[in-house]
Amino acid sequence: MTSKSKASVPGDKASSSLLLSSPPYQRLITKEGRCAFRVPLSSSGSRRKSLRRAWLLAVQDLWGLLVNLRWRWTLLAFCSSFVAHWLFFACLWYLLAHLNGDLDVQDHDAPPQGHVVCVKYITSFSAAFSFSLETQLTIGYGTMFPSGDCPSAIALLAVQMLLGLMLEVFITGAFVAKLSRPQKQAGAIQFSPQAAVGQHLGQTCLMVRATNLLKRPLLDVTLSAVLYKCEGQALHQTSLDFYLDHLGQKACPLFIFPLTFYHPLEPQSPLYPALCEGSPTNFELVVFLSALQEGTGDSCQKRTSYLRQEIKLNHCFAPAFRIDSRGRYTVSTQHLSTAPSNEPVNKDSVVQINSDGME
Repeated sequence: MTSKSKASVPGDKASSSLLLSSPPYQRLITKEGRCAFRVPLSSSGSRRKSLRRAWLLAVQDLWGLLVNLRWRWTLLAFCSSFVAHWLFFACLWYLLAHLNGDLDVQDHDAPPQGHVVCVKYITSFSAAFSFSLETQLTIGYGTMFPSGDCPSAIALLAVQMLLGLMLEVFITGAFVAKLSRPQKQAGAIQFSPQAAVGQHLGQTCLMVRATNLLKRPLLDVTLSAVLYKCEGQALHQTSLDFYLDHLGQKACPLFIFPLTFYHPLEPQSPLYPALCEGSPTNFELVVFLSALQEGTGDSCQKRTSYLRQEIKLNHCFAPAFRIDSRGRYTVSTQHLSTAPSNEPVNKDSVVQINSDGME
């Protein structure tokens, strides 16, 4: 399989905005794709106001906070929310028994004449907690059960069941959403730690390689990038287009083997001055790979970034495929590493995937 790369770089100048006032060497996006830039929560700089603002934002987006928590904190929130719910209603059941005078009744099977016991055998707080637990988990009542002649007990029972069901639905939904997050599927996409600049079909190109570590393929794969250049206090942003094979503007229909994406370094390319003319400008190239999951059709995105020192000049990627003695394709363990373009390659054992002379 051979491929050809084409690029369409916009002729407009890079848009500028006052977004960053820190040194130009700061990384905006980590290699794992996390945002390393933080916006101050309070313009006054007060730590107390910043914490208050952070808590307010967390409460406003409680669902997003719970879904994005680490599993250990999610499990802690799961357990603590149910325990707090049981304790809260245990206090209400104990208070109801106290106000109704049930705590003073010696024998709940033979209460004083005219006295209605709201919940039998709630004689202590531990008994109230046990009853709250039975009610929430619908274990089934034994000796403790609410009386149908006590409207307050029936009303409190209904409130606890409704709130308990809402809590269970919320926690269950959070677990399902956390397990099916697109970020988890995107974790199987791996980028080359370094990008390369070399010759491809007689043209100087910037090359980025990505691989899918899962056995199931990804569909409709596209790769784009944004170039960030900091000049003084202005952060310039420019989009870059990457192309794969002869697909042009179309997405790659199947992602089952390592792919090399190309961006031609033509004079109109925003990277041309820095990589081809040796301009000392510092920049960060943030790469975005978007794909669809075959089983569900959900979209996922993986991103990484490359600083100037992470782009190797006059390099190309190591061979990605070889054919073994049985005629099967095998992926090299070094397929994400780069090598100087003048290194010899064993052409008999190399499979041409993107026709960059090294695969």
